[in-house]
Amino acid sequence: MKIKVISRSEEDHTKEVSTDARKLQRNLDPLMHPFERPREYVRALNAVKLDKVFAKPFITSLHGHTDGIFTMIRHPTQVNCFASGSCDGVIKLWNLSTMNERTTIQSHDGFVRGICFTNNGRSIISCGEDQTIKMWNLTLPEYESEQDVASIFKGKSSFTSIDHQLNSTTFATSSVNVEVWDHNRSTPLQSLSWGHASVTKVRFNPIEYHLLSACTSDREIILYDIRESTPAQKLITKMRTNATAWNPREAYMIALANEDENCYQYDIRNLKKAVCVYRDHVGSVLDIDFSPTGTEFVTGSYDKTIRIFPVESYSSREVYFTNRMQRIFSVLYTADSKFIMSGSDDMNIRVWKSKASGALGIKSAREKEKLEYQDKLKEKFKEIPQIKTIAQHRRVPKAIYKKRYLKNVMHNSQQRKIKNEGKTPSKKKSVAEKKKLLQEANVVVEK
Repeated sequence: MKIKVISRSEEDHTKEVSTDARKLQRNLDPLMHPFERPREYVRALNAVKLDKVFAKPFITSLHGHTDGIFTMIRHPTQVNCFASGSCDGVIKLWNLSTMNERTTIQSHDGFVRGICFTNNGRSIISCGEDQTIKMWNLTLPEYESEQDVASIFKGKSSFTSIDHQLNSTTFATSSVNVEVWDHNRSTPLQSLSWGHASVTKVRFNPIEYHLLSACTSDREIILYDIRESTPAQKLITKMRTNATAWNPREAYMIALANEDENCYQYDIRNLKKAVCVYRDHVGSVLDIDFSPTGTEFVTGSYDKTIRIFPVESYSSREVYFTNRMQRIFSVLYTADSKFIMSGSDDMNIRVWKSKASGALGIKSAREKEKLEYQDKLKEKFKEIPQIKTIAQHRRVPKAIYKKRYLKNVMHNSQQRKIKNEGKTPSKKKSVAEKKKLLQEANVVVEK
């Protein structure tokens, strides 16, 4: 007589020691799971609702400045370090791990218009309204001792911003012209100009590091190649641009923070038309910064709010504000793209989570799997009306809500007018004019 004994291999039903992957036995035949889609829909709906329950983006406020924070920059080698400059000439370095101030430098008489780190992170360069550029030596890893001035560069006029080139000893400043400097020389290597307007912001491309963008006071965006003595391209916008940001993953994409309450993304290979227009702010956009991942950027506005925009979306993913926060002069991503810093006119630096409902701390493998699964479900059912309404709902101050509503009404009316003019046969318009009108109308309207 033969007796069949149930036999199972232990290796087939236990996870390996070297990995944390769990073995799952599942029949993928859809006929075996008739209620799979309704079950996933309920899970996606619960995940979206839980995101709203646990959405607590504000972490802390860093106190120490005695005037408005005008500029911020992250450390090139340390994830938990960044520097801030205020309107009273003080530069402070902060430790995000302990949320404490590392050191204070009384750098300039008047505004600190710009700060940047050298490539090794051992020095910081600042410029101000007192017509000087100062390089400060820093003691790593902690900045506790008194800081020494390593070099002082004299300018002919007040400086408005500064940025450092990647992998070199070159940095650029803006004032009446764009000036290119070297650590080892007391005079500029180059002085670049195109027109007679003063330059308000300069920014080096992090990939094509010879490429430099400059914003002028007469609504121009000028692109320079510092290997040449002449500018490369010029873009003229309808209103002045306050700041620019290069995409750290795509060297040819640049984002503009404009005075007309909008942000624009341009491809420098074709500056005739914006790739995308972001219209959610109701005040002048004062600063912009890309995430190190290149998939989204953060903006700070005169309307006292911070917004996070995905690169491929026309509307903001998140809007952050507090009752006491004033105009946002500067915004900054951390190097790991998990946190956002904002410097405002009320002398505070606020630290926010880039994902409002994201949990802090180390996650286990099962927690990561669960979050990834929920994200996939939310992506799968994002167009379902009930889920879409909950996911897109944001609470904003009443004044901003009314301005957004009025701005949408005016924008929709303007787009209808442009389309109707392009379609009216009685008005004799050239083919080029009609094409231009239709291109201007090709903007997605926020619902």
